[in-house]
Amino acid sequence: MNNKQNTRRKPDWLKIKLPQSNKYAKVHKILNEHKLNTICTSGKCPNLGECWDRGTATLMILGDICTRACKFCAVKTGKPHLPDFNEPIKIARSVKALNLKHVVLTSVDRDDLDDKGSTIWASTVFEIKKLMPNTTIETLIPDFDAIPELIQKVIDSRPEVISHNLETVKRISPQIRSKAKYERSLEVLKQISDSGISSKSGIMVGLGETFEEVVELMDDLRTVNCKVFTIGQYLQPTPKHAEVVEYVHPDIFKKWEEIALKKGFKFVESSPLVRSSYHAEKHVKIS
Repeated sequence: MNNKQNTRRKPDWLKIKLPQSNKYAKVHKILNEHKLNTICTSGKCPNLGECWDRGTATLMILGDICTRACKFCAVKTGKPHLPDFNEPIKIARSVKALNLKHVVLTSVDRDDLDDKGSTIWASTVFEIKKLMPNTTIETLIPDFDAIPELIQKVIDSRPEVISHNLETVKRISPQIRSKAKYERSLEVLKQISDSGISSKSGIMVGLGETFEEVVELMDDLRTVNCKVFTIGQYLQPTPKHAEVVEYVHPDIFKKWEEIALKKGFKFVESSPLVRSSYHAEKHVKIS
């Protein structure tokens, strides 16, 4: 895991499939009409074509400008615009227009707001459930500075899954995460798990971590009763971001998946192109 490889040329297993159906065009059209932000585009997700072909998307609320500057993330950083308090109903109407059976919500960090955006987070879930009661929801939340009452707002809105990503192993976390802390993220996940809602977390590999460090991270997640776990290859968004240390072979991802399942995770997605919301609809009913 520590030997450097040529990061300029991606291996064959990282080739991305291009969109192949009219569903992609339909999703793209509706997203543009409703002026929605998605992590699919802002985060330069390699699965955009596949997911939009399936008629699914991960919607990003609270704007597209983040107050943090994590060294792995392609989302813009700066001073965000004032939040749109009509956004929750707009998102709900868009979910209906897209006829989504399952929706993943995520957001930028909003450290500029007293409530870190948690009020709009909760309102968005409520509005979707009001308009589309049969649609299941995953919320991929920031850490809200691990303030319990802010996390509780999202919990009280009762999405089926609440996800918060550790992003990388403990040793590397301070190098690539802006403000976020490894132990703080575990606190967030513990509060989610203790609420009875399924908790989920994900990481990227290829940043210089060892095989054993990933296994140790699994133990940390199981300690807070995290039930769903995703592992994917880190891909450098721009030359200004953290460099790829290694393109991890698919066989290694498979080994991690086997270990994670043995440790008690209920659902694991582990392969190079996996991102945290990849195939999210598959683990909604995990208990």
